[in-house]
Order: sequence, then structure tokens, then C-alpha cells
Amino acid sequence: MTTANGSNPIREAPTASRPFRVLSLDGGGTRGVYTAAFLDHLLTQRAARSGCNPLDLGLGFDLVVGTSTGAIVGCAAAVGLPMADIVDLYRNHAPAIFPHRIKGLWSAIYRAATGGHYVRRGDLALKEALDAVLGDVTMRDVFEQRGIALAIPSVDMSTHKAWVFKKTTKSGVRDDLFRLADVCLASSAAPIYRSLAAIDVPGCSGPKKVFADGGLWANNPIMVGLTDALANAAPDQPIEIFSLGTCPRPEGEHIAGSKVHRSMLGWRLGADVAPLSISAQEFAYDNMARLIAIAMSGCGRSIRRVRFPNKPVPASMMEYLALDDAREEAMDRLVLQARTDAEMTLSACDDPGNADGALICALLGSLPELDPQKTLNPVHSPKKV
Repeated sequence: MTTANGSNPIREAPTASRPFRVLSLDGGGTRGVYTAAFLDHLLTQRAARSGCNPLDLGLGFDLVVGTSTGAIVGCAAAVGLPMADIVDLYRNHAPAIFPHRIKGLWSAIYRAATGGHYVRRGDLALKEALDAVLGDVTMRDVFEQRGIALAIPSVDMSTHKAWVFKKTTKSGVRDDLFRLADVCLASSAAPIYRSLAAIDVPGCSGPKKVFADGGLWANNPIMVGLTDALANAAPDQPIEIFSLGTCPRPEGEHIAGSKVHRSMLGWRLGADVAPLSISAQEFAYDNMARLIAIAMSGCGRSIRRVRFPNKPVPASMMEYLALDDAREEAMDRLVLQARTDAEMTLSACDDPGNADGALICALLGSLPELDPQKTLNPVHSPKKV
């Protein structure tokens, strides 16, 4: 519950000296297991080094922003769910959510003829998985009981315009009663790969509202996070943005001038467009945020951002980075790569000369221990009598 002055007893009230922290998580389909495993290893190793109990990631942030698979991981952190549970969610449910992997041209053609069957199955599997870990927790529940603001990008299909499910100090009440499970369903409704999301509008008895994947415009949601941080942080409060990708594949191709006349089959009936969009957005939005942060810092507003991990993806990972690759082997390789990258991040934290490492170290040092009494998820919350 919030206090009379709008602050939250779980969290320290905003001050000019305490940074306003934002967690920004990219989309990427099944590669969300990488995000969850990276955060899990980072937190586990930090807790082991400090000799403390597991850490509560969500309570380290004032605002959590996540798109598509990043919305799932971000909302899980916001309610207090351990990241290890989200790794298990991907391992246990991804094969049912993506029951058919688009592997090549003939696979895409087969999917074009039979795809309705697969996306229906996947839609049901994702709904069941989200309900199991998020239950009926709403956007307002997280804000009032955990003191964490949320901003989750999607697309409103009735207008074909960007929509951000939002609960912050300045956002009003429009999205207060939306269930996190439905919000995540809306943000992750990737065309071709999954069904569109038809969800109930709280308090309305009319037709369901239909959404498409937020990755269509904000797969890397760092600009959403920066915008809301500027709107909600105290005027002189430093802003820190921690942006995490999903082990993005090293994209790029040499195309001869005679090969540019690529039509539907050349794009595997559209299946190759999503990875291209993801790569372009990740690079563009991260650099826009970097340049804006530099410009505003020059005007006296302290804004720092760190993108982690920021090392090239090994070539051996290439065959496991499709958005719909739910094979056990792919899950294993993504988890192993996440642990390797988390170790590199921890090494940066140990380097006194590494500015990004110092920022991450300060964040980890500020995280409280995970307290089951303060979680909102149905898996770990104490039973009500």
C-alpha cells in the first residue's frame, strides 16, 4: 500500500541524491531464456559473494520496461519472482508455445498452409504459463504494493498505433486493472510466430481489445524507459538505465546488386523480416538513448546508461538464435552463454577502472534480499488464511 504522501513503505522515497533506476529488457522470442538466465546468474553469484540470501531484482528499480519476451521477464522481476523460475518457465513451456519452428523456405510454406493450428496451440500454452506465474496481479498491484512503475509496449490493432501499458506516478488510471498476464500476452503477440492477443478490458463488458507485439516498434524499449524516467524522476535526480538484450545474432549480409529483387519467398513469407527489424531497432534505439543522455548530461541532467552484455556473440551460437527455437539444445546453449556473459559482467564489476562495471556493482549492492512476504506472484507469495 502507498502512504498518504504517495510513497511506498517498501522503497525509499525519491530524492535528488538517490538515482532513479530503470530496467529495460528487449524482446526476442525464446531467447528470453538468455535474459532470465543472465540475470539469475548475476544475482546468484552476487548473493554468494556477499553471503546473503537470494536478491530481489525488482526492488532495485523504480521503473521496469520490457517488450515481448522482455515484458515477461520484467513483470516476473516486478512481482518478486526469482529469475530461476523464469528460466524454468522457458524450458518447460517454450516447446508448447512454439510447437513448429520455421527453419527454411519449405518450412515457411508449410507453416503458411497450416499455421493457424500452431498459433492456436501456442496461444493457449502461453496463456497457461503466464497465468501460472503471474496469476491475477494487476499493474496497480505492482505499483502500490511493490513501488515499481511499469511500461510495457504493444500495438493497438484497432488503430494500428503504438500502445504502452503503463502505471507510473504520472500515468493516470487507464491501465491500472489490466492483469500482468494479459499485458505480457499483448506485448508478445508476434505476427507470423504467434496469435494476436485478444484480452479483456477491465471494467468493460464489450468486446475484447486486440493487440500485436510491441517489438514492431520498440523491441529495444530503452527510449520508452528514458522518456518515462524523465517524466517521473525528481527534477535533479540522476537517472540510470540498465538495458539488457537477448543474445542478439550478429546480423548482416552481402547482397549483390542483381539480387535485390527479393519478394515474399525471398523473405521466407515474412519470417525473415522480424529478425531484421530487431537488429535494426536494437542498434538505433540504443544509440539514440546514448546521444540524448550525453546531450542532457551536458545541460546538467545526469543520465547514465549501460547496455549489457556488450560483447560479440560467438559464431557457434548462430544456429540457436531463431526467435522460435524451443529445442532443448537451444535452451541449453542460451543458458550457458548467459552464464558466461554474466561472469564477464561480474569481472567488469571487479575492475575499479570500469565505469559501467561500477554502475552495475552499485546496483547489485543496493538490492534487498528476496522476502516471500513482499512478493505478489502466486508461486511464492504466502498463502492467505
